[in-house]
Amino acid sequence: MTDTDIALLLADAADGVEIGIAPYQAVIRGGRRLRARRWALATAAALVVTGASGTLALASLRDGGGVEVTPAVSGQPTPSSPQERHVYGPQQTVIAAGTLGTETWTVAVDEWGAPRDELEAQTQFQAMRTSGEVPVDVTKASQLVGKSSFFVRRTFGDASPRVITQNTVDPKEKMTGTDLESVALSLDPQHTMPQRLVIGQVATTAQEVTCTWKDGTSTLAHRLPSGADVNSDDSGIRPVAGSVDNWFVCVGPEGTTFDSVKVTG
Repeated sequence: MTDTDIALLLADAADGVEIGIAPYQAVIRGGRRLRARRWALATAAALVVTGASGTLALASLRDGGGVEVTPAVSGQPTPSSPQERHVYGPQQTVIAAGTLGTETWTVAVDEWGAPRDELEAQTQFQAMRTSGEVPVDVTKASQLVGKSSFFVRRTFGDASPRVITQNTVDPKEKMTGTDLESVALSLDPQHTMPQRLVIGQVATTAQEVTCTWKDGTSTLAHRLPSGADVNSDDSGIRPVAGSVDNWFVCVGPEGTTFDSVKVTG
């Protein structure tokens, strides 16, 4: 059994429970409990699961390219070709950048559009394999039909980008209210330092996320406009191309580690 398998089993078995193995990474969920939202960690070490059950409320839909549309009965056009919907190649958005010592690091989100049929799914599955971004819980191409996939990649120094977390979800399951799902990890890819980097998803209506650290301080991530520059060590909430939810990043101060995170505005 792999570390990722263990992480997924723990996520299903625990709710509001902290399971500590080593202080390397943590998954945090808040707001409603979204059963389909099971982030798969590239390295499972520490897991925190929080949340409350609730019902889904979809005010609108978005296509696989992240473009908001009204339901089909309205007759509003949507992108038609797989290329236009980014089925065969992801859209990438850089959401964080910074420095640690003499090394620079960046975090980017790759969003693959949802295939509409099995043929599109088979072509996407092959493209994912070629790019090294195959969903860990997908065993056959047909499982990708109607679902979008994201991969969060981190680049550190001169090393090749590495996937740190990923998921495949129904794009109609849009986050609302205080829904939140995130991962806390060390800025150091070898996990030898405290968890000072928090990356996650929130509803597009969220204006503020508060990350609290073990030393009692807090970092506020405020909503940024589309296309806003990614500046070194900045925290913020921003749209990601192809994603039905917004993404946020908190960077904590030196000498402390992650404690909690929630939507506060």
